[in-house]
Amino acid sequence: MASKPNISNNSAIITSPMFLTNESLHSILAHDSLIQHFHTYLPTTSSTLHTPIRQSYDLSQSSSLLLMPSWSSTPSLPYIGVKLVTYFPQNSALNLPGIHASYVLFSSTTGQTLASMDGTVLTLYRTSCVSGLASKILARNDSKVLVMVGAGALAPHLIKAHLAARPSLQRVIIWNRTIRKAADLAEKLNKDCIGNAGVRFESNGNLEEIIGLGDIVSCATNADAPLIKGEKLKQGAHLDMVGSFKETMRECDDEAIRRGRVFVDNEAALVEAGELVGAFERGVTKKEDVGFLVELIKGEQVGRKSSEEITVFKSVGSAVVDLLAAQLVYESYIKDK
Repeated sequence: MASKPNISNNSAIITSPMFLTNESLHSILAHDSLIQHFHTYLPTTSSTLHTPIRQSYDLSQSSSLLLMPSWSSTPSLPYIGVKLVTYFPQNSALNLPGIHASYVLFSSTTGQTLASMDGTVLTLYRTSCVSGLASKILARNDSKVLVMVGAGALAPHLIKAHLAARPSLQRVIIWNRTIRKAADLAEKLNKDCIGNAGVRFESNGNLEEIIGLGDIVSCATNADAPLIKGEKLKQGAHLDMVGSFKETMRECDDEAIRRGRVFVDNEAALVEAGELVGAFERGVTKKEDVGFLVELIKGEQVGRKSSEEITVFKSVGSAVVDLLAAQLVYESYIKDK
């Protein structure tokens, strides 16, 4: 359990920071409620938060250290948050997660440390729920089939978020380079009986064969060469990509960008996502043609225009959603203490 904070006279002044265990995070966070939290708070807080472009340091040819700060001094969000992330993709060979992170929350009124928590768990929830929110807005209302590309730590969270956003989904097909991992995940999800009654989870080793089946195609991989061929996407599909965060990484080819209307989670995606940076350089699309999630939520931009249109959502993550997720965790814990 989480260690309890010392609070004097119900003033919520923390005299010693609390540590939230992974068990506490899982008990507080749910994909449907976090999607709704983002939908409610992103439009009103995104413009008041100070969020510098994250700092990324190459530790080796493949590993990285990332620092992601964000802060606000508004009465409704009086917090400073910093996430420290390490990225070691080669960890899969050791049967370890490729991403590890810690998150620390401070008061922006006093500067006191309020809480620390596992940033990896927080990232899994917030990344998947941003995709879920985009799916709720952009995917077809009658979406039936979700194709999950990748079977790493993010995959079950993305599946749960898309199921929460699109309860019409009836079938989930999982692909992974190591087919055993995809089969194991499908088996686990079937046993756990997640999602709506009757949802079937299965694995398939032929990616090109299943891409065209997906009403929603969600990708969470470390690919540096495109896995998703745009010509294979069915009319009306929604393509969701969360894996790449460097110019050298790509989960889809130019044809997928050319065929779809593209939206991103924030401006950093325009300079960090390999799928987009390369497409801009090659004249496939222009930066001004890319829409933003917050604009969709506010209704300032039109989402899906027809049932045949292909939509593309690219997320690179941001400290804004980290802070909002940490806010929900912290305030929920304080309320229920």
